[in-house]
Amino acid sequence: MKKIWMLIMAVIVLSSCDQKKKDTPDKKQEKKPEYTELQIKSKTFFGELPLVAENANNPITEEKIALGKILYFDTILSKNKTQSCNTCHNLDTYGVDNLPTSPGDGKGTIGTRNSPTVLNAALHIAQFWDGREPDVEAQAGGPVLNPVEMGMASEKEVIQRLAKEDNYKQMFKKAFPDDKDPITYNNMKKAIGAFERKLITPSKFDDFIKGDASALNKTEKEGLQLFFDKGCTTCHSGNALGGNIFQKFGIFGDYWKLTKSKKVDEGKFEATKNEADKYIFKSPSLRNIEKTYPYFHDGSVKDLNEAVKIMGKAQLNLDLTDQEVDKIVTFLNTLTGEVPAEYKL
Repeated sequence: MKKIWMLIMAVIVLSSCDQKKKDTPDKKQEKKPEYTELQIKSKTFFGELPLVAENANNPITEEKIALGKILYFDTILSKNKTQSCNTCHNLDTYGVDNLPTSPGDGKGTIGTRNSPTVLNAALHIAQFWDGREPDVEAQAGGPVLNPVEMGMASEKEVIQRLAKEDNYKQMFKKAFPDDKDPITYNNMKKAIGAFERKLITPSKFDDFIKGDASALNKTEKEGLQLFFDKGCTTCHSGNALGGNIFQKFGIFGDYWKLTKSKKVDEGKFEATKNEADKYIFKSPSLRNIEKTYPYFHDGSVKDLNEAVKIMGKAQLNLDLTDQEVDKIVTFLNTLTGEVPAEYKL
C-alpha cells in the first residue's frame, strides 16, 4: 500500500512540473511585438526594407561587389581621369555631392540635372530623373560616355584602358569566371550595379516598422501621421518611400514659380517628345532626405522645410503651416540611415 501511495505522489509531482513548464514562457522564444495602428499602416504602405536589392539578371557575388567597388571609386573611367562615380555620388555625403548640378570631367562642363543619391537607388522602378534607364546596371554605363559628365569617347576606349591594368584582368576573371573575355563594358556595368545593390541604408524608422513602437518619439509619430493625412504617400510609398512612380511636378500650378528655377525643365518630355510627358519626373526616394540637399531635379531648393512646403502647394494644393512642416520634417529625419563602412572608400 505504501508503494502504491508513493507512486501516486510521484505522478502528481510530475504532472505539476509539466503544468508549470506549460505556464512558464520559454525564455528562448521571443515575444512577438504588438503593433500599433500607425505601425500597421506604415508596414502596409512602405513594407520592410530588404538587406540587398536583388536582380535575377545580375546575381550578386562577393567577387562582383569587390570589382564594382573598385570601379566605383576609380577615376580611370573618365576622360581626363578626374572623375569617378563617387565624385557626384559621394558615399561619405550620403551618395550625393550636395551641389545643384555637378561639374563634369571636361573644362567648364556641368550637368543639367541634380545628381540623385545612389543609396537605395537599386530599389527604384527606373533610373535618372526621367527614368530613361531601367536599373542601376544600365545607369552605370551612361555617365561614363556622357560628354558633359565623364566624357569617355566610346565603350571600346573604356575597355582598352581597363584591359591594360593587371588588377582589373584578375578581378574581372574572378567576377565573371564563365566568360572567355570577361573585360567587357556590359560586365563593367554589372559589377558596378552589384556594388550599388548593397548600398541599402536602414534607419530607426525600419525598427519602428518591424515592431519597436518606441523607435520613434511622439513628435516623429505625429509627423508620420501628418505624412499620411496630407496625402504624401500618394507619391512616396514603398520601401524607398518614393522612386516607384512617375508624377507631374506642379499638379496645381507651375513648379518653377515656387522653386524659382533658373531653367524650366520639361522632364520626360525632353527625351520622349510626348506631350503627355511634359513636367513628368520620377518621384525621388525620401530615404536620407535630410542629408541629400539641394532638392528637386535642378537642386533649386536647399532647405528641406521649404521643399516640403513647396510640395504641399504644388502637388497637394495645401498651404501647410510651419508647425505641420516642422513635424513632417522631424519624421523625414528618421529616414536617415548609414552607409555600411565596408562599402566606403
